[in-house]
Amino acid sequence: MNSSTPWFERREVASGVHLVTEPHVHPFFRANLYHVKGTDADLVIDFGTGLRSLRGFLEIEMGKPVVALATHVHIDHVGSFHEFERRIGPEVEAASFETMPDQVTLAGYFRQHREAVSRLPCPYWSQKDYEITPAPLTEVVSEGSVVGIGDRKFEVLHLPGHSPGSVGLLDHADGVFFSGDAIYDGGLVDDLPGCDIEAYRRTMSRLETLEVSIAYGGHGSPMSREKMNEIAAQYLARGL
Repeated sequence: MNSSTPWFERREVASGVHLVTEPHVHPFFRANLYHVKGTDADLVIDFGTGLRSLRGFLEIEMGKPVVALATHVHIDHVGSFHEFERRIGPEVEAASFETMPDQVTLAGYFRQHREAVSRLPCPYWSQKDYEITPAPLTEVVSEGSVVGIGDRKFEVLHLPGHSPGSVGLLDHADGVFFSGDAIYDGGLVDDLPGCDIEAYRRTMSRLETLEVSIAYGGHGSPMSREKMNEIAAQYLARGL
């Protein structure tokens, strides 16, 4: 792959909110990453596989503070996390960010996948040698924590099930919700190491009660409140 070929794609999904993806990564590992511009700081939510520099791709004003928040510690959400100085993540998974162990990040699945990438991120890249750079948290968040970037404030919601520490961010002022992998428009994953179906069911029940205007998931397309509730209800119905 030519180094000049774009590795990331970006599009504005709302005023001051950009969605970033890695189109050459297999869909299973292709997370939605978000760049939210605030008056006092920029917020980056989730960090892809780390095969190319996310920090270098983002358009961040010179000298502007950046708040980097990982919704959970899986491979497709933490690859470029180490590139940021202020790193926030769920307290429940804090220890895993210190060393990024395979059994927690699930990086081994990526190394073994036959179609992990459709193009090489650089000429001499070796899939079998793929590793995630440790990114110790500089701050931890839990249920009820608040992350502010000036004109916007997000409440942290602990939404376990897909992973023990999964969190989402809700802006109560306009109902914008970043849900990570707690819920998204696509096939929800609850059968990997660390998943907990009973916890996931409780999370789905909670999501049905949230006052949101739009939800941006860790994968898939943006969701209306109605669509999010439909996905939650379908998951809960599986256990009936």
